[in-house]
Amino acid sequence: MVGHLDKSHVTVHSYPESHPDNGISTFRLDIDVSTCGHISPLKALNYLIHSFDSDIVTMDYRVRGFTRDVDGKKLFIDHGITSIQDYLAEDTKNAYQMMDVNVYQENMFHTKMLLKDFELDNYLFGTSRRDITFEEARDIEGRLRKEMLEIFYSRNLD
Repeated sequence: MVGHLDKSHVTVHSYPESHPDNGISTFRLDIDVSTCGHISPLKALNYLIHSFDSDIVTMDYRVRGFTRDVDGKKLFIDHGITSIQDYLAEDTKNAYQMMDVNVYQENMFHTKMLLKDFELDNYLFGTSRRDITFEEARDIEGRLRKEMLEIFYSRNLD
């Protein structure tokens, strides 16, 4: 999905991730936001996050170029921001574990999000949680959590 705005754009890349051996699937969403104008598309983030209902979300916000004030002075960033999290609603913040990697001097902001809690029934196909044993549920939940953590941290875990 791509949205072009006045001097801005938003792209959303979705990645259904499937483990080839153990049948575990997760859903990752990458959101890229770029702007050099007065209007910031960051206010659309909550809508996008909730629309896709993802396990892992990676967001990049880059302020490119510049705009000018009424006197012609260049403004390389025309709004205050310390983190993409500044623009997220409380329910979003409560639902996800978050980590920032920002390069303030370059006006680049990066936030990774990992779903804190999940309903196992949303990951089972053709059956439900009540149809499997406690041990099977615990095993599936552990494999799901491991898969999500590996994607979130960008490394394989032992």
